[in-house]
Amino acid sequence: MAKKIVTFGEIMLRLQTPGYQRFIQAQSLEATYGGGEANVAVSLANYGMDAEFVTKLPDNPIGAACLASLRQHNVKVDNIAKGGERLGIYFVEKGASQRASNVVYDRAHSSIATAEPGDFDWDTIFDGADWFHFTGITPAISDVSAEITLAALKAAKARGVQVSCDLNFRKKLWSSEKAGKIMGELMQYVDVCIANEEDAEKVFGIAATGTDITGGELSDEGYREVAAKLVERFGFKKVAITLRESISASENNWAAMLYDGENYYKSKKYNITIVDRVGGGDSFGGGLIYALLNDYSMQDTIEFAVAASCLKHSIEGDFNLVTLDEVKNLMKGDGSGRVQR
Repeated sequence: MAKKIVTFGEIMLRLQTPGYQRFIQAQSLEATYGGGEANVAVSLANYGMDAEFVTKLPDNPIGAACLASLRQHNVKVDNIAKGGERLGIYFVEKGASQRASNVVYDRAHSSIATAEPGDFDWDTIFDGADWFHFTGITPAISDVSAEITLAALKAAKARGVQVSCDLNFRKKLWSSEKAGKIMGELMQYVDVCIANEEDAEKVFGIAATGTDITGGELSDEGYREVAAKLVERFGFKKVAITLRESISASENNWAAMLYDGENYYKSKKYNITIVDRVGGGDSFGGGLIYALLNDYSMQDTIEFAVAASCLKHSIEGDFNLVTLDEVKNLMKGDGSGRVQR
C-alpha cells in the first residue's frame, strides 16, 4: 500500500507571458495552476504515492477548474475547504540570458488567506497519513494561516506523522524578522528541513561562509556548517540544502547536499539549460520525500531528489510532470537527452 502524504498551502492561478515576452509586450497570458505544496503533491502522485493537497478554494468556476487540474494529476482533494472570495494569482515573466525572471503576486484576500481554523479537521485529514509537508510560504500568507499551520503541525505530531518543511523565504510576503519569529516557533515540529542557498540566512540569520550567491560561487564547507547549525538549533533529523550556481537566467549548475546529523552526502552536479525554473525547489522536495519514504540510502535519496528537480527545469509550468523511470534513468547517468525510441 502506497504511503500517504498530506501537503497544505496555497495554490494559485499562474498567468505567464508567452515564450520569453515581457509583461509590457504580451497580448495574451497562458493560464495554469501552481503553488509550493501543490507542486510537491503532484510530484508524489506522479511517482505512485497517495498524495493529498489541502487548501481553501473559492466556490466558483475558477476554483472548480483548479480542482480539476489537481485531480488530473491524481492528487486527492477530498479535504479542500470551499469558500472565500477568490483564487490568488501570480504573474510570470520568464527571464533569459542575463535578464532575470520576474514574478508579480496578486493574492490579497484569497480564499486560503481568509480561511479560519475551523475550515480544517486535521484529525480526519491525517487519518492514515505517513508524512506532512508545508513550506514557509503558507504561514507568510496571513497571521491566521500561521495559526492554522501550527494547528496542523500539532495534530500531525500527535499522530506520529513525519513532518518536512521547505523554508522558502519570500521577501514579497514578509520580512526576515517576522519570518524568523514565526518559523522559529514552527520548527520544533519539523523532522526534515529543506532550504536553498539563501533561506537559512534570510529566515534564521545562518549564513554560509565562502559563498557569493549573486556571483554563483557556493562553498560546500560553508553549507555543511549551515546544516549543522540548523540541526543544533532545532533538532532536525535531516537537513537538505539545494545548491544553485546561477551562471545566468538560462544556465545554472544544480546540486544538493543532505545531512543526517552525522554524515554529509553531496549529489552529482548537473549543468542545466532552463526552460522554466519555477517549481524547481518543490520538485526537489517531492523527490526527497519519495526517496525517504521508500527507504533509499542517504546517497541515493539526495541523488534522486536532485535528478527529479534537474528534469523539472526542462518542463513548462509549476508541476514536475516526469515519471519514476525518467528520474531513475537520470540517476544512473542517462542525461544525454537522446530520443527514446
